[in-house]
Amino acid sequence: MLTLGAAVSEATRRRLPARRASETFALECAGLAYIATISRFDDGGLGEIFLTTPKAGSSAGAVASDSAIMCSIALQLGADITTLRKALCRDARGNASGPLGVALDMLAIEDGSP
Repeated sequence: MLTLGAAVSEATRRRLPARRASETFALECAGLAYIATISRFDDGGLGEIFLTTPKAGSSAGAVASDSAIMCSIALQLGADITTLRKALCRDARGNASGPLGVALDMLAIEDGSP
């Protein structure tokens, strides 16, 4: 029987400083507005991302929030942002299909990544 908890507990989760700067920016995906808030590790690497939508209680907001939480945990466990970006859904032109992908793409452009 696979115990996912045991595998995760063996990984070392990198913690963000208790006091840290955050950046907030707006984005749009599929006609919906979202707000992204990010924090970085001391070395400048992305450490967490939160996504919210002004439509309180919407299923789109819940899915965006859940995906951002999972992304944050993956980043803190050592996942590479480029790998995460490539794993997310994209349309035929290569544009991100969901709000997490849009946010990560915006950050990559800001950081000078392809």
